[in-house]
Amino acid sequence: MLFNSINFAIFLPIVFTLYWLLAKQNLRFQNILLLISSYFFYSCWDWRFLFLLIFSTVLDYFTAIQIAKTSNKKYKKFWFWFSITVNLGFLAVFKYYDFFITSFANAIAIVGINTNPYVLHVILPVGISFYTFHGLSYVIDIYNNRIKPEKNVIDYAVFVSFFPLLVAGPIERATHLLPQIKEKRIFDYCKAVGGMRQILWGLFKKIVIADQCAHYANMIFINHAEYSGSTLVLGLVFFSFQIYCDFSGYADIAIGTARLFGIDLLRNFAFPYFSRNIAEFWRRWHISLTTWFRDYIYLPLGGSKGGKWVKVRNVMFIFLVSGLWHGANWTYIIWGLLNGLYVLPTILFTSGKKTTEIVAAGKFLPTLKEFLSIILTFILTLFAWILFRSTSIKSAISYASEVFSKSLFTVPTVRPTKIFLLILIFMTIEWLGREEQFAIANVGAKWSKGLRWLFYYLLVLTTLYFAGDEQQFIYFQF
Repeated sequence: MLFNSINFAIFLPIVFTLYWLLAKQNLRFQNILLLISSYFFYSCWDWRFLFLLIFSTVLDYFTAIQIAKTSNKKYKKFWFWFSITVNLGFLAVFKYYDFFITSFANAIAIVGINTNPYVLHVILPVGISFYTFHGLSYVIDIYNNRIKPEKNVIDYAVFVSFFPLLVAGPIERATHLLPQIKEKRIFDYCKAVGGMRQILWGLFKKIVIADQCAHYANMIFINHAEYSGSTLVLGLVFFSFQIYCDFSGYADIAIGTARLFGIDLLRNFAFPYFSRNIAEFWRRWHISLTTWFRDYIYLPLGGSKGGKWVKVRNVMFIFLVSGLWHGANWTYIIWGLLNGLYVLPTILFTSGKKTTEIVAAGKFLPTLKEFLSIILTFILTLFAWILFRSTSIKSAISYASEVFSKSLFTVPTVRPTKIFLLILIFMTIEWLGREEQFAIANVGAKWSKGLRWLFYYLLVLTTLYFAGDEQQFIYFQF
């Protein structure tokens, strides 16, 4: 079930009504309803993989209890590694087996050893990378005595499978979400209105910006050999806004939906295209994933302790893992390593703490230095997106070669004026709202009521105008 579908438009009001009117303030009924709704939501994609989600949930629920109740370090480690191994094992089979086995076969073929590897050709279960990380963080936190194990299996199952975040995040932590699931929730009108506003903005991003840019990005990338370098640059621009508005749009809808049920999810995007360097970009892009890697891989490896070269090693490893997390393809791995190289100057020559504040905070325009830094960062990000979007390394090299050819200085053959205008309007709204949790969180606070409602109606009508075929979200494949 897609957030941008008619089915979800029917599903959400029904669950919302049952949640607040029938379950009322009965916490147990509310959580049972959320769990049933979440399993139904997931089943709409493929009910067979629901059993994998349930198995993963039961596994981590049981092993966490075993870890916590034993004082024997040997048994504690056994249950810990049992959970980690099984979770990563499922992820490896469904997501990485075919990639690694074919890569190995290709590698040994270079030295003259030819094999016929057995590949599985299995469907990647939607959301497996996300709910697996929910369970992993929970078990790791239990093992390190950061939290106590959850004894109520319903509450824990809701934490793992809460439907707004189940398919594409944010990647939640038990320390943040579980206490909210266990607390009594009373309807908050202001929170619900804010949630609806964020859902609207997320739908606008997805349907009006991402899906419209996708048409041209796909056309240019698929037929890139036929286009000039200048047109390929436009293809990169279209893809950059497609992936940002697609993924952050999903996050906005997920966070807004959760707020309707009185639950706050982790923020996942903080206007990354206004970053002044790549290190800042990764503090603002897919925040729940980057902080997950920081807390559960980077810091255990030693973090920044031990000198700059140890920090460089750890950072490069994190970006390698990040690339692999995004997909079983060498393009993702090289994309991750390239971003790691981008970050190295910040690590080696600066503290990286100078760009944690909001750009041009309290001002209408950035300084010339800030503006040039934002443009440079965006250009570097564009170049890296070539790898992310390409289907193979060969295709990426071909695309990049043409970008840096003489045809870069020709007039693009694809010039969709309507899309350019939409992007300009979108980025203007994003810039004006960059100090908020999302762009229209506080829009029109000083406007008259009529003007404010006119703005919302325009967003709704524009979204409905561009709504057509339901387009799947990009991160469903991860």
